[in-house]
Amino acid sequence: MRCPNCNCRDIGKIGTNQYYCWECFVEFSMIGEQVKLYQVEEDGSLSLFNDLSGSGTRVQQI
Repeated sequence: MRCPNCNCRDIGKIGTNQYYCWECFVEFSMIGEQVKLYQVEEDGSLSLFNDLSGSGTRVQQI
């Protein structure tokens, strides 16, 4: 699996369908083919990244 934000393979699983990228420091969740990206704030809260394309991001699994 690769990060949908930076394409890095350094991914950690933090929950059911929830992952963390150690390269770009984003958290993401997968539901089927749709991925939601979150920025981790200084206080530990999550902020949803805006989806600029209007469609879901697909994760490349290798």
